[in-house]
Amino acid sequence: MSTQNVISEEYHENNSGGKTAFKDYIGKFAHIEDPLERRRLALEEIDHAGFGWTQLKMIMIAGVGFMTDSYDIFAINLGSSMMAYVFWKGNMPASTTTLIKVSTSVGTVLGQLGFGFSADFFGRKKIYGLELIVIICATILQCCLGQSPAINFVAIFTTMRIVMGIGIGGDYPLSSIISSEFSTTKWRGAIMAAVFSNQGLGQLMGGIVAIVVIAAYRDDLEFAKTGAECVGRCIKANDQMWRILIGFGCVPGVIALYYRLTIAESPRYALDVNEHDTLEKVADAEAAIASEAHEIVAPKASFSDFFAHFSQWRHAKILIGTAGSWFMLDVAFYGLNLNTATILQTIGYAGSSNVYVKLYDSAAGNLILVCAGALPGYWATIATVDTVGRKPIQLFGFFMLTVLLCVIGFAYHRLTEGGKLGLYIVFQFFQNFGPNSTTFIIPGEIYPTRYRSTAHGISAASGKVGAIIAQTCIGTLVNHGCAKDEPNCWLPHVMEIFALFMLLGIFTTLLIPETKRMTLEEICEKYHGELDATKLVKDRYATQEESYDSEEKQ
Repeated sequence: MSTQNVISEEYHENNSGGKTAFKDYIGKFAHIEDPLERRRLALEEIDHAGFGWTQLKMIMIAGVGFMTDSYDIFAINLGSSMMAYVFWKGNMPASTTTLIKVSTSVGTVLGQLGFGFSADFFGRKKIYGLELIVIICATILQCCLGQSPAINFVAIFTTMRIVMGIGIGGDYPLSSIISSEFSTTKWRGAIMAAVFSNQGLGQLMGGIVAIVVIAAYRDDLEFAKTGAECVGRCIKANDQMWRILIGFGCVPGVIALYYRLTIAESPRYALDVNEHDTLEKVADAEAAIASEAHEIVAPKASFSDFFAHFSQWRHAKILIGTAGSWFMLDVAFYGLNLNTATILQTIGYAGSSNVYVKLYDSAAGNLILVCAGALPGYWATIATVDTVGRKPIQLFGFFMLTVLLCVIGFAYHRLTEGGKLGLYIVFQFFQNFGPNSTTFIIPGEIYPTRYRSTAHGISAASGKVGAIIAQTCIGTLVNHGCAKDEPNCWLPHVMEIFALFMLLGIFTTLLIPETKRMTLEEICEKYHGELDATKLVKDRYATQEESYDSEEKQ
């Protein structure tokens, strides 16, 4: 009798909580004594699944958390404009603006490295959900802060943004690798891209909440023709608005928290890492049948093995490629997206001095950019990433971003305001139908299970280092040598600098191999030289079944 036909009568599938999407494949095949065969059956069921309701639930559970991350990051873009009227009469000091916006990226770097390592060390299940708890708590605390003679509001607010950033950072490697390890091979790229596309939905939600809040407080804002005239009820309205805007970001996280805390352990992690010693014993026994069986068990995860593995150029170049590409992208991505309000005002879209009109136009401008450029870009990636491939999309994306930023930068003063807005929308499209999506997907697939989360965390953290550089160094150049009545005069040259980073991204992408329509084990065998044990076991059982069938016929 074939092992596939053996059904455990004791197993009852548990579909409660997160297990409704991230199923307990370990429990399903726990009755199979041979750990290699148990591993093969579990991975085959995952890899050969179609695209259905289970995969949609997976996208929603992992994606809702990502929506929260994106909302929290980009809500500050509008929230800081509201804070400016509360504490600085409409003109927040440039250093304070930079500090508030860059603080989240600082925390994100720490979270990506810390949670990335923890998911490889402790396991996916034990860590997933903790990052949302950090985000929710830090978001609530931000909304409760107020000015006092005893404390500095900016310092405490920035600290809370760093803590929130740690939680946001943790979601990058965790959502990517968990989606990857539970996804069917045929549509793995689309599933991961769909999870990541919730970043666009988070930006959309931020814009919608901002518009609703601003419209609700219209009567308290409209009388103030300038920031200096925003007094009394105008200040109170802005103070309440930024708290509502930022605080609303934890709502999707609260919804997703229960499901994340109750997922099953990733079968790849459980079988490759947790059962490593058991697999080694079986491999020694299998070596008597097939000499190559000695190689079916990868080295045990350790710091020495990590450095030994990535000290080899064939492996190091992949890490340089994923980390370097993410770094190059985020220099421009966060440098521009965290300053969308400034850019919209500079190109003339939100240039009014009236408090209500300025805030409303900034929020509406964000919605236009997201709906016209960002969301279609995410959807184009979902539709093509498993057919065109990850690497071609990333290469073409970097190329188009280089061209667009060069046009905006060098022809800035010859372009009309509508032309600038149109080019900026196209730029948003190719960011997301390009490296912004693929830099998230590729690190979640390309590395061995024992280091997948750590390497993804390193790659993502490199991106946030780029974001920090963009905010603290390049971003501050927008006012370089500008007169007081001509702010942001250096914006065209900043665009030109960003174009250089996009050009460098083309070269880092060349270091990355293609991963479409390959199982994670096939990827690991091809690019990391570690034997795909599922093939060896499958061949062995096929031989045994042929022998059994021939005996039956006799």
